[in-house]
Amino acid sequence: MGIRLIAVVDDEPDILELVGINLKKAGFNVRGFPDVESFYRFLRTESPDLVVLDLMLPDVDGFEVCKHLKGSHRHSSIPIIMLTAKTEETDKVLGLELGADDYVTKPFSPRELTARVKAVLRRHEPKAASKRIEVDDILKIDPERYEVEVKGSRVDLTPTEFKILNLLLARPGRIYSRDQILDHLWGKEKFVIDRTVDVHIRHLREKLGDAGTFIKNIRSVGYKFER
Repeated sequence: MGIRLIAVVDDEPDILELVGINLKKAGFNVRGFPDVESFYRFLRTESPDLVVLDLMLPDVDGFEVCKHLKGSHRHSSIPIIMLTAKTEETDKVLGLELGADDYVTKPFSPRELTARVKAVLRRHEPKAASKRIEVDDILKIDPERYEVEVKGSRVDLTPTEFKILNLLLARPGRIYSRDQILDHLWGKEKFVIDRTVDVHIRHLREKLGDAGTFIKNIRSVGYKFER
């Protein structure tokens, strides 16, 4: 995978700096936010790969932020690690019930937090579909044979087009950014711009015909497969 974008939301400048420095050393791109308002503005145009979220924020409770993200169609798949001084078991349970993926209490070890971030991201790595898939008797895909049919007719896709379709089908409804699609296609060896994805998607839609409408463009974010 390419460089992952981590959003850190915490009203303590020292914590933002500490977490940012250590995550950057680990190879992540990091954006820090001292309040929820600035974080929400960021989400209008960006989609981080993971959020490190403080619970005790000045403007909105961290539990509410977690609930907001998990209730959002656009952001529900973003993993969340809660970072807080609250140590009560009830707080931890509530956070996990709201959809948080992990919970780290203050004071914390930066190395431990970095390890937790890596572990959560590994669990959320997209896995391409491997079994034959049928969608509404319209689209059929056989990943092992690299075969695609639309309404019973064979459709010839390039290997790149097939890999994109297979990735989107792995988790229907999940939005994949252009960078994530590029990482899936070429990993660290990519030497192309993200707009290359748009070209492949356009060709893929054209070849799929009526089934091409299943591939949705989420403006300024990426693409997803949805019936």
